[in-house]
Amino acid sequence: MQKFENRGHTIFHGDAVEILASEVADKSVDLVFIDPPYNIGKKFNGKKYKQTDRDYLAWCYQWIDLCLKKLKDTGSMYIMTSTQFMPYFDIYLRDKIEILSRIAWYYDSSGVQAKKYYGSMYEPILFCVKDKKNYTFNAHDILVEAKTGAKRKLIDYRKNPPQPYNTEKVPGNVWEYPRVRYRMDEYENHPTQKPVKFLERIIKASSNEGDTVLDPFSGTFTTSYVAKMLNRQSVGIELEDEYVKIGLRRLDISTHYMGEKLEKEVKSYKREKPETTHVLKLFKETDAAQLYGKHKGNSEQ
Repeated sequence: MQKFENRGHTIFHGDAVEILASEVADKSVDLVFIDPPYNIGKKFNGKKYKQTDRDYLAWCYQWIDLCLKKLKDTGSMYIMTSTQFMPYFDIYLRDKIEILSRIAWYYDSSGVQAKKYYGSMYEPILFCVKDKKNYTFNAHDILVEAKTGAKRKLIDYRKNPPQPYNTEKVPGNVWEYPRVRYRMDEYENHPTQKPVKFLERIIKASSNEGDTVLDPFSGTFTTSYVAKMLNRQSVGIELEDEYVKIGLRRLDISTHYMGEKLEKEVKSYKREKPETTHVLKLFKETDAAQLYGKHKGNSEQ
């Protein structure tokens, strides 16, 4: 286990269950965001993650219980998993914490979709609080356009006197954000990176400046990155060293890791093209010219 810190932001490199049990104090966290491996065969840092359903759920219940212990009595938790496993999470959590919302993160997909069944176009999220009478929810910080009032400009005649509908509202439980793609500026080398705007909504709504945000499966450390951007503190845990390096760089904790300079990978389409080889140059100067000459000669006959 390794620990890195800088100005209220901590990165733990190691196993989430072990670190949660030994390194994070009980009731020390205001917000937990959990985006674990989904157990659907994705590869992380070249390693395929897939267990039996029974083993996966037993492991999940371990870190769920630990995260609940770390959460303050006024704290909130957002937890994600695949559509296949969310029903198990939902039932397991009902007697342990208050589930206020069941959210669907919807996205379009230009990739290959299922042809013999309905392909998955969303990921489920549970929004939970320890005390439904005392928790943070900054509704004014996450308002979105209310089309009835903003675009259709309808009047509510049920009120006396009649009034225009509001132009803003608290988001519903279907969230539409595009998935992070290779050509996006925020892209990091990770198969399940979550969008910055997605985490912004969660952190703005369910924490205040100075609060501590925990992400036990940090991946590209977007949770910690957004927490820093919004003047929160963060605790991130990650097992894979390649992803820890991303976190160290994104949070400005370190410029090097084990002698390696930490720099964002230059995307393939931005790299300088290699110089034309000698053979290609020779072809351009000889064969192409000869072919052009023959073609020109034939055309004049």
